Amino acid sequence: MALLQQIIFIATLVAAGFFIRKRVLRIRDNIFLGKKKSIHDRRNERLKNMLLMAFGQKKMFKRPLPAILHFFIYTGFLVINLEVLEFIIDGIFGTHRILAPYLGGVYPIAMNVFEFLALAVLTACVIFLIRRNILKIPRFWSAEMTSWPRLDANLILTTEIVLMCAIFTMNASDQILQTRNPEHYISTGTLFLSSHIISILQPLSTSTLEFLERFCWWFHIVGILGFTIYVTYSKHLHIFMAFLNTYYAKLEAKGHINNMPVVTNEVKTMLGLAPAAAPVEPGRFGAKDVIDLSWNNLMAAYSCTECGRCTSECPANLTGKKLSPRKIMMDTRDRLEEIGRSLDKKGKGANDGKFLLGDYISKEEINACTSCNACVEACPVMINPLEIILELRRYVAMEESGSPASWNSMFQNIETSFAPWKFSPADRFNWSKQE
Repeated sequence: MALLQQIIFIATLVAAGFFIRKRVLRIRDNIFLGKKKSIHDRRNERLKNMLLMAFGQKKMFKRPLPAILHFFIYTGFLVINLEVLEFIIDGIFGTHRILAPYLGGVYPIAMNVFEFLALAVLTACVIFLIRRNILKIPRFWSAEMTSWPRLDANLILTTEIVLMCAIFTMNASDQILQTRNPEHYISTGTLFLSSHIISILQPLSTSTLEFLERFCWWFHIVGILGFTIYVTYSKHLHIFMAFLNTYYAKLEAKGHINNMPVVTNEVKTMLGLAPAAAPVEPGRFGAKDVIDLSWNNLMAAYSCTECGRCTSECPANLTGKKLSPRKIMMDTRDRLEEIGRSLDKKGKGANDGKFLLGDYISKEEINACTSCNACVEACPVMINPLEIILELRRYVAMEESGSPASWNSMFQNIETSFAPWKFSPADRFNWSKQE
């Protein structure tokens, strides 16, 4: 029986590994559909950002209550998964609580820490479910938060609650079995939280308890593996992608806007600041589809937590405009996923007649952006929706000449008079003359 369990466990582990690897490679290939961009500078600053923002959750604490609850879940995710390591070893070698004899008195301390964290995770998930579904916090019910994004969050929170309950039930069953079959069920010492439900399970027969303990054990490990596969399709992929995104995030001041290299070189050549180079095909100005964006823009789309902090801080959105920075990131990811699925089926990929601009994001949305960087400042994982918006607007302006008429007048004034207003540069300082 033990050998059969080992075989089934290893087969489950291999199958999960296969699907996880396949999905990770698809995401990687999707991201690298974007334009190449070398990001190897200021490594110490990038590492600091990753440690403070992704690992340290620095920006989350601008809103203390959700930050504390999120911290419980985050810490629980990191620490409780250390117990999963023991699950995996036991599953492969057919053992039971293999680390207990080696850790001695440290083992019950560690198990009690795991249980207290499990209770913190369970409590935080319940509160988050209440905030989303009963209190209906506005940023979770915006227009882009359709049935699937809301269901996605609820599924994850509910799954985490059930997994934590499985831990308590497994540990309580195990503690009873330690007194009935001490040769197999190694003593863990008193586990404070799970011991409170021992009285409920005590009347059960030994065989029933053994089944319950094994069921919860299998449920937890299969749940963890299933969760790992599922998050690669979910917004909860940010659990992993946040570390990469904060490392590769833009380091320049938030008001800094990247120039287009081909335009910059042309201007420098005209001003004699750079030698004339052989004419090259500039390609598409700005971005019409996801493949026109840089790879780190696409990685940011996969890093989006859909928390809505960016949209809740956006002045355009607050005044009733259609723009939602969260939707920009969600649309970018959805379009990228659509292309990826097409490529998996050997379809047309990005040449399917659809585009990010028009089919997913409208001109009305991008024209509403004030470039204030409020969304960039608000994002807890340093996503920059403004970069995508600017690239889309550049395409509209430079490829389609489709900017609003008032904008075109401003562009012309800047080109001819070096200012948004239509007057001669020679008259610029007339205001300073004494009457």
